[in-house]
This record gives sequence, C-alpha cells and structure tokens, in this order.
Amino acid sequence: MLASLRSATVVGIQAFTVEVEVDVGPGMPKEIVVGLPDTAVKEARDRVKSALQNSGYRHPGEGGRLAINLAPADLKKEGPLFDLPIALGILMATEQEAFNGLGRDLVIGELAFNGNVRPVRGVLAVALAARQLKIRRLLLPEANAAEAAVVRGLEVYAIRSLRQAADFLSGRAALDPEPATVWEDHPNHSIQSDLDFADVKGQESVKRALEIAASGGHNIMLIGNPGSGKSMLAKRLPTILPGLSLEEAIETTRIHSVAGLIPPGQSLVAQRPFRSPHHTISDVGLIGGSTNPSPGEVSLAHNGVLFLDELPEFKRSALEVLRQPLEDGNVTISRAAGTLTFPSRMMLVTAMNPTPTGHFEDIQRGKTNATAVQKYLNKVSGPLLDRIDLHIEVPSVKHEQLMKASTGESSTTIRARVESARKIQRERFASRKGVWCNAQMGPKDLKAHCVLDEESSHLLKYAMHDLKLSARAYDRILKVARTIADLAGSIGITADHVSEAVQYRSLDRQIWG
Repeated sequence: MLASLRSATVVGIQAFTVEVEVDVGPGMPKEIVVGLPDTAVKEARDRVKSALQNSGYRHPGEGGRLAINLAPADLKKEGPLFDLPIALGILMATEQEAFNGLGRDLVIGELAFNGNVRPVRGVLAVALAARQLKIRRLLLPEANAAEAAVVRGLEVYAIRSLRQAADFLSGRAALDPEPATVWEDHPNHSIQSDLDFADVKGQESVKRALEIAASGGHNIMLIGNPGSGKSMLAKRLPTILPGLSLEEAIETTRIHSVAGLIPPGQSLVAQRPFRSPHHTISDVGLIGGSTNPSPGEVSLAHNGVLFLDELPEFKRSALEVLRQPLEDGNVTISRAAGTLTFPSRMMLVTAMNPTPTGHFEDIQRGKTNATAVQKYLNKVSGPLLDRIDLHIEVPSVKHEQLMKASTGESSTTIRARVESARKIQRERFASRKGVWCNAQMGPKDLKAHCVLDEESSHLLKYAMHDLKLSARAYDRILKVARTIADLAGSIGITADHVSEAVQYRSLDRQIWG
C-alpha cells in the first residue's frame, strides 16, 4: 500500500517542502530510500525501525519490500528531520494506523530508538515556509515548538513521541496548539546585560566614537596598547545598540536555528548577537561554506556585532573574504552542489596593537623600527581599511583615572541618544527598502542626504588631498559626518561634523611607521 505526507528540508536558510512517499509491497525483503538523501537520511531506516518496534508497532522490512521516496528527487535532503514523517508513513502504508487529513499537515522530527522525538535544526525556516504555502498544521518536536510558534497563522503542535503523534493524528488523543509567542512579552525582549559603559574609567573620546558607530551602524577599529581597554569597550558596544525589532529577531533566529544554536524551548534570539571568533579561525569558519554550506561567523553576527580582536593576527585570506559581506550585507557561497546566499549585515568591530611589540612607545625606545611597524600594519590591506568607517586610537588609562570613585555615563543614557539618532534615520529612509541606518546609504542617498556647504566642502577637499584618501574613504567620511549631525539634531552637515569625521581616520593619517 502507498502512503504520502509532507515534510520539509532546509537548504541554506530557506526551507522547501518534501513529499514523503512510503510504499510497502510483496517481494524480496529490501528497504531503500531514494531522492538524493544524505548519510543522516539513509540512517533514518535504523532509527525508524527501532522506534516503531519500541513503540509497539510492526516494521514491514522483514516480510516484504519497503521503498521510501523523498520528492522532488533533484533536491538534496539533509539531516534527521524526516524520521517522524517516514515512521508515520509506514504506519499508514501497513494499515496499522489510519490518519485523517495528514496530507494537509507538515511533519518534521528526529526519532530516538525508544520512540521519543528529538529536536532538529532550521525549524523557524520550516514554519515560515509552511505559512507561505498555507499549510494548516505543523507537527514538530516539543523542544522546537516555542521557536515555530513565533510564526502567526500556523497551528503548531508539540510532539514528544511517535506514539503520541499517532494517537493525536488518529483522533484517539487531543493536543492543544502551542500558544503564539508575543514579541512584546518575550522575557529577553528588553536589553539585559551585566556589562555597562559606566564600568569604563576615562576613555571619553573612545566612548564618543563608539556612540557614533552605534548610531549610524558604522564599522570601527580600535588601536591601542595592550591593557588600554579595547576589548572591554568592544564587549560593551551591544549595550548601547537599539533593541531588535521583531523582523530582525526572526532573521537572526532563522540563521542561528540552521546553525543549531537555539537552545531547546527558546523561541527567538532577542538580543543582538556578539560574535568574537579566535584569530586562528579558517576562511570557511569566518565566511561560511564547507561541503554542505552553512553560515559562518559573519552571518551569525547578522543584525549584531562581529568583533575581531588582534586583527593583524588573522590570516590574510580570512580577512580578505570580509570585503563582500561588508560591502553587500550578504555572503554568496558557490559550490558544485549550488550557490547559497546568507545575510551578513553586521557591525564590524576590530582591535589591534599599534606596533608588533604591542606598545606605541617601543618606537621611541628603539625596541622596534619604522619598517617593522609598517610591515605589521600592512597585514591589514588598504581595501579592508577603506571599509572600516572609524579608526580610533585608544590611549592607555592613567592610574589617577582608575582610582577615581566616580563613574562615567551608563549604557542606558548613551543608548537613549543612539535610539534618537536611529529614529531620525528610520524616518529619513522610510521609503528605501533595505536601508535603515546611515552606514547602509548608497550613492543616491549620499547625494540626497549628505549635501555640504561651501566651508565643509573645502575642508573635505583639503583632507582628501593631504591624506590621499580613496573614493570609498570619502563616502565613509560623509556617512560618519551625517551620523554626527543626527546625534546633534542638525538638519545639515556643518564643517564641525566633517572635521570630527576626518579625525576618525587614524590609519589614513599614517601616524605610525
């Protein structure tokens, strides 16, 4: 007998429905799975057999031919999420169970040998695809139910075991759908962190630069001696960023779900990601890829912060692959099996020492020379530096500042100014799809919103000439100047705004070497 039901597979961060066809008939005992299955899908035969037998059902493999087809046949199927639909299909094909209306549902889940249903990856992508196809019900592992319940207009049913799924679909037992997740009531919706800018003594100029970066979504580089507080400041940047919107949270959760980073029972990633990979990371780990392309660190930092500490210690090849995501906001990975695109619109924050020995003063002390310093700085290419809007010198903190009892401004106070500036930008770009902060402006936006008066124009002209800036650096200065003006509540960009923006190009001024 033939049975058919719907499941789904995830390719990249997109989900596609899959028709699971199970055919049981007479013939030599044999069990086959067709439809471009990977190793995990082929191994489903053993998991399903044990789960059926340990749940009190009969497996047909010993007495006839069992064929399982996953359609469409030209779409590669990955992962263990077909276990539960295959087991239910076998129950229907062998007439051990009669399920009414299962063809209108979508089923995913991995089976344990005892029949329990284990969580799977990519559930949010599956739920979004199900809603788009107007599928009424989604049956999935209990641990993934909260994640799928974010999607409105879809009934989500949490399944703990194969037996429970069979009882529910046959009408012998009732299940209530998972309550819909309300974003405003999410426990982590408000920004929560033990880190605060009030903990940072001194460094007022650096805090100002980080506030500008957060306000406009700009990339930033911190340059200073070891122990000057570069990492401490960078780790506190997320505390002054605006909170995630529901749309951003869904985008971020979809990526983390595919990567298997959503803890059981969690519905959404409610805080902006902060990713800080070690400098030994490979190109694939940073940008994404492998045989079956998966998101890398730049995509896991989408809508958040990617922090690269000790920037010159990263492999040159790994740094160079950052160019496309920094420019386009997405990563395109091409392999023999196909091409996938992952979103990667994030803030890049980097930190580095001013010299190979670590201290700027080592130049005067004779511990290093100009040639060694220049060689060290050249580990970071000019094209990558052009894509970093602000280069900030982080001075060493004097002991008098460390001993002061008073604290600086809190993250809450700074974030209020950042959110005000972001509100101005959202209103400015309300009619522009895919643009919601100054760092994302294109040439037409710069022409429309970064008009300079005569004094500002002359100032920028001299800066371009004296510092030998590239055209890309010119655009970056305009974007930063626009953000500084927004923080000041100014409609136009003045010479003061341009002057401050130019000062944030330390490496362009070649103060070392």
